[in-house]
Amino acid sequence: MKKLFIIFIYLTFLSVVAFSQTKNKYKYEFIGGIGPTGFLGDLGGADQNGSHFLKDYNFNSTRFNINAGVRYKKTSHFGFKGMLTYAMVSGNDALTKEPIRHNRNLNFRSPIVELSAQVEYYFIDEKTKSLYSISGLKSKKKKRKVTAYLFSGIGLFFYNPKEKLNGEWYSVRKYHVEGQGLPGGPKQFSNFNVAIPIGLGFRYTVNKRWSIGAEFGYRKTFTDYIDGVSGKYYDKVKLEQAYGAIAVALADPSLGTIPGATSPDGKGVGAERGNPKYKDTYMFFTINVGYKFTKQHRTRAKF
Repeated sequence: MKKLFIIFIYLTFLSVVAFSQTKNKYKYEFIGGIGPTGFLGDLGGADQNGSHFLKDYNFNSTRFNINAGVRYKKTSHFGFKGMLTYAMVSGNDALTKEPIRHNRNLNFRSPIVELSAQVEYYFIDEKTKSLYSISGLKSKKKKRKVTAYLFSGIGLFFYNPKEKLNGEWYSVRKYHVEGQGLPGGPKQFSNFNVAIPIGLGFRYTVNKRWSIGAEFGYRKTFTDYIDGVSGKYYDKVKLEQAYGAIAVALADPSLGTIPGATSPDGKGVGAERGNPKYKDTYMFFTINVGYKFTKQHRTRAKF
């Protein structure tokens, strides 16, 4: 009887050791979300002279985005995530009452396909308190279910601005509407560029696997051609000779309410079509859902 008792105690001890070294850590998480997308560039804008950042935002140009990715929570304060996002952005001078831009009458839409790697800093994290069982084993119980974080990183995105003319959508890049690649014109822009995501997020833990959250992210880019507009009007005769009448119509569909607004000055310098001083930016607001992985690591007792 004594031997059985000793064996029972020994087996219990081994079980305790094995259990104490089993860690169910929810470090990995699938993420998926959807929400509105905003754009700030040369086209459209508020009913005022062109300004910078959110003061020039026109809510009528809001479109959508959808994303998916994986998060890895390294510590209680830092995590990493990789995201793939598809979005649509747009702008339309017809939506603003500002006279110069309204007369310019340009419009665009463009897909955004972004792949990004981001670092998250959790300034508010799920709070836990430790409880002790009779055997002295420590378990954890969640007290606070809200996480708040800042994030930044780097991304690569694809874009392809198109302009609507007489009910048809035409590639701005294909028609070289500002004389890209022609004598005296700017060089052709690429369909790919780099973005720097910066933003703020919140997450609520529903249970040990599921969470819901919201995130706002601003993208700094290094291109002024997401909307296909940046510099000056190119010589219309030369543009037509190179790329045809459609290119000229896309380059200058102005209403004519401000005479000479799109014509060269006395020295032959083209009129301003866009403002290359500020690069284009876009913004994502998403409502997302997360699903966490469990990973178990067991250490076998050695005899």
